[in-house]
Amino acid sequence: VRICDLPLQEEIRSLRQIHLNQMVRIEGVVSAITPILPQLFMVKFDCTKCGFILGPFYQNQEKEVNPGTCPECQSQGPFAINQELTLYKNYQRLVLQESPSKVSAGRLPRSKDVILTGDLCDKCKPGDEIEITGVYSNQYDSSLNTKQGFPVFTTVIVANHVLRNDAKAETERLTDEDIKTILALSKDENIGERIIASMAPSVYGHDDIKRALALSLFGGVTKNPGEKHKVRGDINVLLCGDPGTAKSQFLKYIQNIAPRAVFSTGQGASAVGLTAYVARSPVSKEWTLEAGALVLADKGVCLIDEFDKMNDQDRTSIHEAMEQQSISISKAGIVTSLQARCAVIAAANPIGGRYDNSMTFSENVDLTEPILSRFDILCVVKDNADMVIDENLARFVVASHMRSHPKSKEADIEHMAKIESELANASSLAHIEKIPQDILRKYILYAKEKIQPKLHQMDQEKVAKVYSELRRESMCTGSVPITVRHIESMLRMAEANAKMHLREFVTEDDINMAIRVTLEAFVATQKHSVTKAMKRTFKSYLSYKKDNNELLLHLLNNLSKEAAIYMRNRYGSSEDVVEIDEKDLAEKARSINIQNLQPFLNSDMFKAFNYSYDNKRKLIHRRL
Repeated sequence: VRICDLPLQEEIRSLRQIHLNQMVRIEGVVSAITPILPQLFMVKFDCTKCGFILGPFYQNQEKEVNPGTCPECQSQGPFAINQELTLYKNYQRLVLQESPSKVSAGRLPRSKDVILTGDLCDKCKPGDEIEITGVYSNQYDSSLNTKQGFPVFTTVIVANHVLRNDAKAETERLTDEDIKTILALSKDENIGERIIASMAPSVYGHDDIKRALALSLFGGVTKNPGEKHKVRGDINVLLCGDPGTAKSQFLKYIQNIAPRAVFSTGQGASAVGLTAYVARSPVSKEWTLEAGALVLADKGVCLIDEFDKMNDQDRTSIHEAMEQQSISISKAGIVTSLQARCAVIAAANPIGGRYDNSMTFSENVDLTEPILSRFDILCVVKDNADMVIDENLARFVVASHMRSHPKSKEADIEHMAKIESELANASSLAHIEKIPQDILRKYILYAKEKIQPKLHQMDQEKVAKVYSELRRESMCTGSVPITVRHIESMLRMAEANAKMHLREFVTEDDINMAIRVTLEAFVATQKHSVTKAMKRTFKSYLSYKKDNNELLLHLLNNLSKEAAIYMRNRYGSSEDVVEIDEKDLAEKARSINIQNLQPFLNSDMFKAFNYSYDNKRKLIHRRL
């Protein structure tokens, strides 16, 4: 009988003598596992003097069975085990370690031995998070007694049921109610925007990064026709930018919401710690392979913070894992290849701390071209000063602190909701209703396991044209190299966008969104001097699914900055109010195919950024 879902759950470090010979339920991470060995179950002996077969004797966990005397010839032995008639069963030992998140501060994680028998063997592999129900029992160990000088027992857990907490198992555990909710959500036409608004809700702004991380979480489709040539489906993202722009915060958020995530930092990770290392097994004294971070993150996400602080030798070990998604090893007589099918999300700081707009991306970051071309999306986070956005950000952070305080009251939560609704005017995503985090996690699980969108009747001409234009621009500017990998990454992003909407086929919308994300990433990596010209070249792709008000606000902000600089240089003093002629804005708007400015001039977004419109003089004023 297999027993699961015991009502009481114990911690590994809280097991005491009161639990001996009791059924307990514990959870943790598998850190090491032995090969499967045969264990005696029912023994029969041959009497060496008269050849009589003794038995059957049933073996128990504690000590070896001794037949005593032969009933045929009354001799005391010796007896030999009859190999053919003896029955064996499978036996495996694993070391279960506490989950890193459950360990209290300043303590090392404890571990406990677990015995698996019969059909429980090979239910899990190192790195899996599992929940074990079994009997906490003790075994006599003579070596411990010689050390201690008095009788001491070793304790093990004899497992009765093993439950894996991975993506597949969690998807199978989704209830009908959950699936109903997920399918109802996918019918919403704004579901893509809602998912992006729900990513890291405690971080204000940075919608482009949230979109990149959402696409990476959903991932594309892995293609492996006839097991010959594998094309990866995971989307790798690199966040690079100024300090204090919530890069590590994003990584920590992904660690919590992704079905399987492994977190490491550049300084604390070596080449073998990321890939795999060979160690001597304490039990069998043989060389064994121990899995590193990328192997443990198989079918999940590997997060690397402080990516630029890694040594070059260590960084080259990731090359193979990021493109071929396998790790080849030939050490200490072990020649093998391990699977590392994971998306890599890395965060890095530019050289000298701050990002310099007058230089290209490759000059700003101390990373080689081979590794940069393996990242599908490069996100540049610039910390620009803008009065209105900075004020909104400060209000958001203060309200968030008030709400998250241990002694916060209902009034603080209402205050946060009020501030969020006020800030909705300043952003295009803020007025969209957010999805609760537990439902979002289930939605991601369901989409990853069940949806495999097909590329069907897609516009190949469009992708080819964009690729050739990108190649030409990248050769002229000499910034990030554009390679064939970028075509593949566009298709992966289109598939991820289709997964977000739970679609079976990739549509025109998905291709357009993938092109927009690729181009936004490419334009952001250029020098400041080239950016304007490039935005003009790709304007039709970049404005896809963007709100007209958002596009016009961007143009108006640029005009007001130029007017303020002109006033300062001309009159020497900074004025409180900047005036912009409506004709200038209308002219710029026409270049992006927007004819009517009236809806924008009456919108809340226009007023939220301290703009006002004088209808008589046809002027736009901005208070600084």
